[in-house]
Amino acid sequence: MAASGSKKVVIAALVGNFLIAVSKFAASAYTGSSAMLSEAIHSVVDTINQALMLYGLKQAAKPADPQHPFGYGSEVYFWAFVVAMLIFGVGAGVSIYEGIEKIKHPTPIRNVVVNYIVLGAAFIFEAAAWWIAFKEFRRQKGRGGYFKAVRASKDPTVFTVLFEDTAAMAGIIVAFAGIALAQATGMAWLDGVASLLIGLILAAVAALLSYECKGLLIGESASQPVIDGIRSLVNSYAGQASVNELLTMHLGPQDVLVNISLDFADSLSSADVEKLVSELEQRIKANHKDVSRVFIEAQSFAGHNRMKRF
Repeated sequence: MAASGSKKVVIAALVGNFLIAVSKFAASAYTGSSAMLSEAIHSVVDTINQALMLYGLKQAAKPADPQHPFGYGSEVYFWAFVVAMLIFGVGAGVSIYEGIEKIKHPTPIRNVVVNYIVLGAAFIFEAAAWWIAFKEFRRQKGRGGYFKAVRASKDPTVFTVLFEDTAAMAGIIVAFAGIALAQATGMAWLDGVASLLIGLILAAVAALLSYECKGLLIGESASQPVIDGIRSLVNSYAGQASVNELLTMHLGPQDVLVNISLDFADSLSSADVEKLVSELEQRIKANHKDVSRVFIEAQSFAGHNRMKRF
């Protein structure tokens, strides 16, 4: 996915969440709803998260330098992990605490209609941001399944926004139901239950995001089609070189490192090997636009196997 597409998704979510947060805080102060306060905190956390994701995208675009010779692409992965921690620590933590307090010390909700209006408007804004993120994610995933696409994705910005907006819409529905039930039954503590459930939804989303970001931070290989394509390209030089080992790693969403150990034919001269290495590097980069660096090591098959034992 292009960085411009990711940036568009994040900006749309940031603007929407900021406006929603302001309206939710106003409604919470006016009505005294615990669920609405949890939703307001949720929107503030989401707004901060989008700002952090934009910062991560900006940092990731910085060119390589002597201190970071492979560039800054992993900044996106780091800030996505920070976002997951914020969702868990602030969003889920505060919502759960607020819910428990409201259950222990319930207070009636005032001017309930205001909550319904704000929640309805918030749902529309969240749905619009969700749709932008969903369209971008669908374009990325191709024909595969959605869950598989999340597992295979190397760009956390879009699926983070998609998960956040999905959780936000689920939270709005829970808040609406909790306020409505508290009003209908006169049991004000149900508003606290809604706040507690919102916190649990956020905790689940944070756990899923942190799991996905952890894999990216540790270092994930390129997708299988990319690996197969590179191997097939090298195999087209049968008789001149054979693959001992092919390693790939994503340094960023569109930044793949490729390391290949090749056993060159004994009949090739040093000039022939140099020419073949240059040609392979050019063809790999031409066929796979996300590949930014290719390192090719000349090593006999027997020598490679000996080194693997150490």
